[in-house]
Amino acid sequence: MSGGDPEDRNWALLRRLIAVHTLLYRATRGRVGHHVRGTPPMLLLEHVGARSGVRRRAPLGYLADELGLVIVASKGGHRHNPSWFHNLRAHPDTVVQIGSKRQPVHARIADSDERRRLWPKVVELHAGYDDYQRHTEREIPLVILEPR
Repeated sequence: MSGGDPEDRNWALLRRLIAVHTLLYRATRGRVGHHVRGTPPMLLLEHVGARSGVRRRAPLGYLADELGLVIVASKGGHRHNPSWFHNLRAHPDTVVQIGSKRQPVHARIADSDERRRLWPKVVELHAGYDDYQRHTEREIPLVILEPR
């Protein structure tokens, strides 16, 4: 009996939980979902499908930095980058919601010097990111969301 890759099965369950988180965040304008015990503060990232053109939202932990908001394309250490990462590369101008506030941003991938400076900060914010990096062969990208 096959059953598929356990990593992919776990991700399917997590996607359902993410959908509930997104729904609660939007319905309460961030009163529920912005601060979740054991996680960094959360924002809602709007992203447009690179091929489909469908608008989606993803709750993501973020770090506020002088460059802007920093999000981590970890996907829990999965071997592939999250779909929102690919979508932002195709459509970098987007909107985030932090609590009840919506903010237009431009997404770009942190360069190697920025990543070297920011990686310890995101690990301090959430130690799980370090575990995720050890779990995967890919270098987990950091995305900077600059105000526009």
